[in-house]
Amino acid sequence: MKLSNFNYELPEGCIAQRPAEARDASRLLLMPRKEGPCEHRAFFDFTGLLSAGDLLVLNDTQVIPARLRGHKQTGGKTELLLDRPLGKTFPEKGRHCQRWTCLVNASRPLKAGGRVLLPGEGEALSEGAGRVLLRLPLPVEDYLLQYGEVPLPGYIRREPVSEDRGRYQTIYARNPGAVAAPTAGLHFTDNILKDIRSRGVKVVSLTLHVGPGTFLPVRADDVDRHVMHAERYRIEPEAARVVTRAREAGRRIVAVGTTVVRTLESAWDGERLRDGDGETDLFIRPGYSFSVVNALLTNFHLPRSTLLMLVCAFSRTDRILSAYEQAVDKGYRFYSYGDAMFLY
Repeated sequence: MKLSNFNYELPEGCIAQRPAEARDASRLLLMPRKEGPCEHRAFFDFTGLLSAGDLLVLNDTQVIPARLRGHKQTGGKTELLLDRPLGKTFPEKGRHCQRWTCLVNASRPLKAGGRVLLPGEGEALSEGAGRVLLRLPLPVEDYLLQYGEVPLPGYIRREPVSEDRGRYQTIYARNPGAVAAPTAGLHFTDNILKDIRSRGVKVVSLTLHVGPGTFLPVRADDVDRHVMHAERYRIEPEAARVVTRAREAGRRIVAVGTTVVRTLESAWDGERLRDGDGETDLFIRPGYSFSVVNALLTNFHLPRSTLLMLVCAFSRTDRILSAYEQAVDKGYRFYSYGDAMFLY
């Protein structure tokens, strides 16, 4: 498979720069996985597309304000996008210290031993290989809440505002650790979830912390040579039991987002869903045989991205690209703050 197989034209004006006025005010493109025409609905119609006995699976990760802006001692502006902590915090000369992996954006590469001065008398010491030691005047969580920024994707061409702290977060987010939102879940409201449950649909959650690798482009022209960044997940025992029973009973399992798909497919051992902590670097592209998920709610994804490849694997590449063409023609809003698509 070539990377060019997953390309499509998207006018800049189709990229949503801000969230819809209300979470459930987004549009919803419906498409059967195998054959049949697309339909165009509003997201609040989603509840009527689910039936008693269906199992809806959410990702309850919480986005942390993981972007820190600072400068080197030499004065060059530097931006850190934190990924994951490496061990617990520890005290050092009155500072709260913790090692993290991160992505660094600077005019010149940050060498091992380099120091980044951060707001509020914080600092980050580079240890090379994408690792930094944070030395902060406050506990890390408190420091990020005060000085960190919502890590909006680069295609949102504006600075974060206070509204993003709430809107770039699902209403059911409860486990901090993600640096990007599981965006298919941004459309849900408390009333929609209440309506879904009232219809006899079971709802469970798992946690996959979306990492900065989700922002990185595929650079290999031969798709099979692309290496996915690993992301952390956790599945509670009860959620694993519910999914396993639904799978055994032949009930429809509806994934809210590609993160849920990758977690479920990674943790399935052929007979049951494994609970506990894990990591997944599963790269789903056309040719993949799905073991757990029967239907997928997802946003529209970037051209030539691994997320688009996953969606193409769930249906067919030609059908997905045709649906995307229709979405462009009909003025759908794309990407994180954009509209949704339901494949069933």
